[in-house]
Amino acid sequence: MSMFEIKDKMDALVTELNQHTYNYYVLAMPTIADYEFDKKLEELAQLEQAYPEYADPNSPTQKVGGDITKTFNTVRHKWPMLSLGNTYNEQDLRDFDERVRKAIGDDFEYVCELKFDGLSMSLTYENGALVRAVTRGDGTQGDDVTANIKTIHSIPHKVKGENIPETFEIRGEVFMHRAAFDRLNKEREELGEVTYANPRNFAAGTVKMQDSKEVKKRPLDCFLYGLYTDKQVFKTHWESLEAVKQWGFHVCEHTKLAGSIEEVLDFIHYWDEARFKLSYDIDGIVIKVNSYGQQQELGFTAKSPRWAISYKYKAAEVQTVLEKVTYQVGRTGAVTPVANLKPVVLAGTTVKRATLHNADEITRLDLHEGDTVLVEKGGEIIPKIIKVNLDLRKPGTKAIHFIENCPECGTPLIRKEGEAAYYCTNEDGCGPQIVGKIQHFIGRKAMNIDGLGDETIETFYKRGLVRHISDLYKLHDKADELKSIERFGEKSIENMLKGIEQSKQMPFEKVLFGLGIRYVGETVAKKLAKGVKNIDNLAAASLEELTAIDEIGVRIADSINEYFAKNSNVAQINELKDAGLCFEVKESSNKPQSDKLNGKTFVISGVFEKYSRDELKNLIEENGGKILSSISAKLDFLVAGDNMGPSKLEKATKLNIKMISEVELEEMIE
Repeated sequence: MSMFEIKDKMDALVTELNQHTYNYYVLAMPTIADYEFDKKLEELAQLEQAYPEYADPNSPTQKVGGDITKTFNTVRHKWPMLSLGNTYNEQDLRDFDERVRKAIGDDFEYVCELKFDGLSMSLTYENGALVRAVTRGDGTQGDDVTANIKTIHSIPHKVKGENIPETFEIRGEVFMHRAAFDRLNKEREELGEVTYANPRNFAAGTVKMQDSKEVKKRPLDCFLYGLYTDKQVFKTHWESLEAVKQWGFHVCEHTKLAGSIEEVLDFIHYWDEARFKLSYDIDGIVIKVNSYGQQQELGFTAKSPRWAISYKYKAAEVQTVLEKVTYQVGRTGAVTPVANLKPVVLAGTTVKRATLHNADEITRLDLHEGDTVLVEKGGEIIPKIIKVNLDLRKPGTKAIHFIENCPECGTPLIRKEGEAAYYCTNEDGCGPQIVGKIQHFIGRKAMNIDGLGDETIETFYKRGLVRHISDLYKLHDKADELKSIERFGEKSIENMLKGIEQSKQMPFEKVLFGLGIRYVGETVAKKLAKGVKNIDNLAAASLEELTAIDEIGVRIADSINEYFAKNSNVAQINELKDAGLCFEVKESSNKPQSDKLNGKTFVISGVFEKYSRDELKNLIEENGGKILSSISAKLDFLVAGDNMGPSKLEKATKLNIKMISEVELEEMIE
């Protein structure tokens, strides 16, 4: 290459890698595999070393993280959160071990830790209390996400024990277990929202949400693995891990003290297979010199410590043949493409299918019939096609284009502006949508009908026993037909009919959620039920009236109005009314538990440890108190939590309003 070509190549790599870094750290939506990123970064570093005159000061080789988002307060790290050197091969580890031995001799130990695929977090404690949680950011400063991190149950707000420094920092990784990821992603899919690619993205997106009440609903976890203090309390990293366990921190049990590089490699080989049995994702192993004194002796480079390195597993991937693309229709009508593959073993399981997400993904991959594709199962729960092997593409094969009509009912598909998915609008005549709606209705979070399951609903639909939700309440008239169904005995029928009858006692908010109105999830249904009191008020509510209800936005309001504009939906509700379902808030559920707060007024501000703000609001109202929307001279109490707005605090102080904690509120009621 000429000098001009080398300079252009380096500039192009800087631009590309900076964009990928932004996508990963700030947007939490990576668009390239870690391995590919690291290889490009390594290529750039080699070019910079060979041609330092062309090196860009903004090169990602000079950074340890991403940029700072603008939505949180920025906090400078007392100790920089440096990145670790990465390697994908064992020889690099042996070379690392040799460098360590040359510097400090042969008398040392390593600590081997799992490298969690999550979001790096730094927690600061003062006098045993958590005072600040900050993301890694660019390594020197990060985002203050304290309110959100306090919702994670495995992170203690107060610690007790021996040898606890007055002030210390502990670092770890926030992550989401795969089971929680599956459940939450399924809920997003049912609501027609964009799903997350993997648990790391979901965890990162959750930590950076603006509403800590919403964060609390998403089960995050956190492993802690690094203690930082002004004065050294322990002699080794292993001692510090044992101590912080006693203080109440969640430390991963799969950590090993190794006396040689051979023991380190044994640990790496074991977890290369065993990692797939964990409930969370790891993408490698971190190796650290155990002694703090020896760590100081080894020191740091500009961006990473010389006493630690990370070995990264390549994402499990394999090459196979795309046999065909099929399409699935969900409850909301969203159509999802699925790659059907020639069966192949990947990460210990046989893979026959891989997600293609949406039409844009098919276009990005430039898929053709019979393509040889590379399938990955790393951070992805469901295997994913990452690229096509163009060298093996057969000449004359046709490009795959997303279908134009519903694969189930033939209805032309539509794609709404700003959405990735295509939808079938034939919700009353498209089989999977009908079955999906009924399955949603009987679910645990909706009507919770005992004796009915998803397979039973599919069977009933195929036999013509149910076509609408209301048909469930007519099954008691079809006993003979029910008895003719294989493996559906008299006792099963009796339990099912009993469960259907008992469902008539479910409260309005459960029925409303069960109707499956798009964007009306479990929480929104509660808000709506409380705001409108009955289904007739909801049907008649204008856009302005709906958006005036707490946390109801224009998108939800539009969806509700669209739902009630359809005669078939109104007819269904009338039939369900006739069947005896509850379509209004029962007055008994609003009766006060006591009158201990009678005549008292309250404003709630900040983030709380024991309750959400909604729960505090309910607690006050159930005991006779009244919630005001703003602070004024008429206010009796300001229930103050963490991170309360400074303007509210100033106004309350000026008006001499009494401020109480959530514990003091409990004491007033008790």
